[in-house]
Amino acid sequence: MKKQNQLHAEDLNFWQTSRSSPDEWIARAREQIKGLGGRILAEAFGCDGDGRAAYILGFEIAGDRFKTVWPVVKSKSGNALAEKRQAATTLYHVVKAKCLEAIVRGPRVAFAGDLLLPSGRTVAETADPELAHALPLMLAVPGA
Repeated sequence: MKKQNQLHAEDLNFWQTSRSSPDEWIARAREQIKGLGGRILAEAFGCDGDGRAAYILGFEIAGDRFKTVWPVVKSKSGNALAEKRQAATTLYHVVKAKCLEAIVRGPRVAFAGDLLLPSGRTVAETADPELAHALPLMLAVPGA
């Protein structure tokens, strides 16, 4: 059964706007992170049993670890390569924008939702009660 307000790739930016491969876009995102002095820890593309897919970049900047996950949005036409290319392109542009922000505001602010907590989950993945408990520890200023 189709969801009433289902999102399709054709409705989003970067639908069939490039001929570069998804791997090229992911490489460009890695270079943005490295340009900040970051180190790539992991890179993956994965699918679950329900047909959902995503690109993942794990990285470290200034001692903090981050995980960025970008979903592959299904298209009406079923063009799997275009779906992957769009997701990788979007991931690059998101990372690029956050890297620009990080230059001014710092990596923790720019990638706040992607910050890995001691549990291995990101800030964005935590539930509200968990976040309320974890935030004071994350924001503690050494020597304060």
